[in-house]
Amino acid sequence: MWGHKEEPLPTKTATPTTGQPVSRSDTAQPSGLSAASRPGAGVDRSGQAQAKIGKTIKLKGQMNGSEDVFVDGEVEGTIELPENALVIGPSGNVRAQVKASSVTIFGHLEGKVQAGERIEIRKTGSLEGDLVTPRIVIEDGAVFRGSIDVLKPEIKEKAPPKVSKPPRSRPPVVAASRPDRPAISTAGSTGNSGS
Repeated sequence: MWGHKEEPLPTKTATPTTGQPVSRSDTAQPSGLSAASRPGAGVDRSGQAQAKIGKTIKLKGQMNGSEDVFVDGEVEGTIELPENALVIGPSGNVRAQVKASSVTIFGHLEGKVQAGERIEIRKTGSLEGDLVTPRIVIEDGAVFRGSIDVLKPEIKEKAPPKVSKPPRSRPPVVAASRPDRPAISTAGSTGNSGS
């Protein structure tokens, strides 16, 4: 009014998945899904970013890393992520020897797979090869050809048990003498009271 320009408020829209109002800049998700609900959305299970190999990427060779990896392209060779997860997206096509903490397959995987925690083959996924894992999930409709070696989960080393100290020997209890009573001594008593 007095030379002051009013700034327009950001417009609010409702997202199809939650119905909660958000600003227009937050609705740039394709297909109206939140990042957490899509496989390989660029966020791992701890909320940190993950490496992503897109649909048009073709990779040959050895892949090592210490972060979760989402593959929606083609990979051939070896994949080693012993402490992290590997997710093969719906368009992913992997022909590799795989060693990972967990492996989730929405696309196609061919090769020997070793997972420290679990292997999941989703209903759109297919896996051809030999598996070594403590846990496996094969959804209805998934394709699997190969062998499964189910191992007991590795028990992480516990700290060695604490060695308890031997009990301390306590000094003998001596009754304190009271002025109204004579002190009692058990030393040298023979059990004869009237001699």
